[in-house]
Amino acid sequence: MFGKNPIRKPLQGDGSSLEVVSIFPTLQGEGPYSGWPAIFIRLGGCNLACSFCDTEFETFTKIQLPEILAQVQAVHTNQKLIVITGGEPFRQPIAKLCEELLKLGYKVQIETNGTLFREIPPAVEIICSPKAASSIRPDLHERVTAFKFIISASNPEYNHVAVNTNKPIYVQPMDEYDINKNLRNIKYTRDLALEKGYNLSLQLHKIIGVE
Repeated sequence: MFGKNPIRKPLQGDGSSLEVVSIFPTLQGEGPYSGWPAIFIRLGGCNLACSFCDTEFETFTKIQLPEILAQVQAVHTNQKLIVITGGEPFRQPIAKLCEELLKLGYKVQIETNGTLFREIPPAVEIICSPKAASSIRPDLHERVTAFKFIISASNPEYNHVAVNTNKPIYVQPMDEYDINKNLRNIKYTRDLALEKGYNLSLQLHKIIGVE
C-alpha cells in the first residue's frame, strides 16, 4: 500500500466473522519458518500506514468463521503451518479463529506490527515486526516468539534493532524498489547480522516468485 492505505481502528466482536483479503497456499518467505509450506490467511486493514509496505490489504470481504475454515481445508495439501497476517491481524478478534485452527492440528503463526494485542491461545506463535516511531505493547512483548526488523542502510529510523530482548531477532533488508538501494540494504543487513549475532531473513517468496 506504500503508506496510502486508510488507518483503521481495531474492531470489536466475538470473532464469528472476519474481514479477509485472501486465503492461499504458499511458502513462508520470512522469519523463523522461512521455506515452510504454509497457508496464509491475509486479513484486511491496518492501524498503521508504512511507506515501504508492499502488501495490498484493503480489498477485503467479511467472511463467517466456518467459511474461513472451509477455505483453509479446501486449499490444504501438505501445509502444517498457518500464517495469519495482514494488514494487522490483531486489529480483529482472531482468538476463535486461532482456537479452531489449533483444533485442526495446524501450527499457527501471527505476524504483527506490535502496537495491538488481544488474548489468544498460548500455542500460537507471534512474530513481531516493529515499525519506526511505534512502541511495542508490554503485554505483547511477553508473548512474542521472535522479532523481525526491517533494515534500511539509508533510513535512520530503520537502520538498527530497537529492542532489548533475549528472544530471537531476525533482520531483513528493506525492499525499496531500487536496485542500488536494495543492494546496499542487503550488504548492510548482512554485516549487521554478522556483527550482532542476529538471524538474517530474506524475502524468499520474492526470490522464488510466489505470493
